[in-house]
Amino acid sequence: MKPGHGSTVDGVLRRSARRTPARVAVEYGDRSWTYEELDDAVSRAASILLGADLAPGDRVAAYGHNSDAYLIAFLACARAGLVHVPVNQNLTGDDLAYLVGQSGSSLVLADPGLADRLPEGVRTLPLRDADGSLLGRLATTAPYDGPEPHAEDLVQLLYTSGTTALPKGAMMTHRALVHEYLSAITALDLSAGDRPVHALPLYHSAQMHVFLLPCLAVGATNVILDAPDGDRLFGLIETGRADSLFAPPTVWIGLANRPDFTTSDLSGLRKAYYGASIMPVPVLQRLRARLPHLAFYNCFGQSEIGPLATVLGPDEHEGRLDSCGRTVLFVDARLVDEDGKDVPDGTPGEIVYRSPQLCEGYWDKPEETEEAFRGGWFHSGDLAVRDADGYFTIVDRVKDVINSGGVLVASRQVEDALYTHEAVAETAVIGLPDEKWIEAITAVVVPRGEVTEEELIAHARAKLTAFKAPKRVVFTDALPRNASGKILKRELRERLAAAPPPPAS
Repeated sequence: MKPGHGSTVDGVLRRSARRTPARVAVEYGDRSWTYEELDDAVSRAASILLGADLAPGDRVAAYGHNSDAYLIAFLACARAGLVHVPVNQNLTGDDLAYLVGQSGSSLVLADPGLADRLPEGVRTLPLRDADGSLLGRLATTAPYDGPEPHAEDLVQLLYTSGTTALPKGAMMTHRALVHEYLSAITALDLSAGDRPVHALPLYHSAQMHVFLLPCLAVGATNVILDAPDGDRLFGLIETGRADSLFAPPTVWIGLANRPDFTTSDLSGLRKAYYGASIMPVPVLQRLRARLPHLAFYNCFGQSEIGPLATVLGPDEHEGRLDSCGRTVLFVDARLVDEDGKDVPDGTPGEIVYRSPQLCEGYWDKPEETEEAFRGGWFHSGDLAVRDADGYFTIVDRVKDVINSGGVLVASRQVEDALYTHEAVAETAVIGLPDEKWIEAITAVVVPRGEVTEEELIAHARAKLTAFKAPKRVVFTDALPRNASGKILKRELRERLAAAPPPPAS
């Protein structure tokens, strides 16, 4: 039998449990777990799963809200050699059936309130709060003491967000994720003294793999919340129970727009992490002006790389607020043109990666895998520029760049210009089919106060070269987004292309 070396996802917890057994590892609601208790719970949960007619390599889907049970179930799958399949808890109908079916999941671990959404005939086990739940059976189950998985084994299928096409399951090994954890620890200055709060969905790779697991690796005390509720977040910060927070720009925008943002005592917040989508520079400027003591970190990447690829640290923001930083410890990156050739610094190109953090390809999608890894590098689909010091700035997703009259326009630049208007709470800029312009630059705006389409177009023209200004502005109450806060531009394009508004005069 091939010996194990502990380079596994569950091994990260096991080492912390042996190093600091009595330290509190996780708090959720009125429950708390020391590192020793959490490690024991994971072993018992692994026994429960293997006792449910599962074998190493089987896929187990997780369909639940944030909880300690969700974390224990993931680590139990890792320890038992099972492949965890995190599923967006907001999915229903065909979208939900697609992920469960495409992954070939033999069992779904589900919150009781969600189980009735699952396709008929799917085998389920309740995660919590029900008779026979995973948590409820821990005390009566012996800990798992069998063979440990190997570093090269699959541990998770991380499905892409599906903002441009059907989701694909990135095949992550133990080895890839453990490398990513070390990259996160070093780039984000994580330590045992941190008090992080984890409020974004744990099904999403950023919250689980950039923050929660690396924080468990260093022995920190972690608070898990059901959702990024502003009242609870501010309360944890003001009482000293939390001093670091990760959130996408949409959540930071929401927190900054709260009436009590300027009056709450947020001095206990030491580290602010943002990512998952591009942070508008004007929003970042407002946050830094309100909280000048706060260390901001910009985290960038994608599911296929674990997901952390680059970080802009707190001492690197000055003069480069629009940058996503430099590559982390185990990531190598280049910028290439359509032919795969390197582009000079300052010239836009697609980011391609080589890294031990990368997925092994896409589950049961050999053609998509070959296309993504053509030339021996993973093609990200992100368009960026690099400066002479190695800092990357994201221009756009390749598929989101707008062809306006034969000239390529980055939607991010237009969005940043609109965010400088006080009546713009949120915006997303897309291209819509147009006979004259090929694609008409269209701004979808969530307004804050009274403002007209003509005012916003004039404002953008004053900030940008004229051809980059929106041809249309569409007002809406909310932008469509997935649970990680990423705006679904594909959905906006489909919705507005079906019923396009008249061009602005």
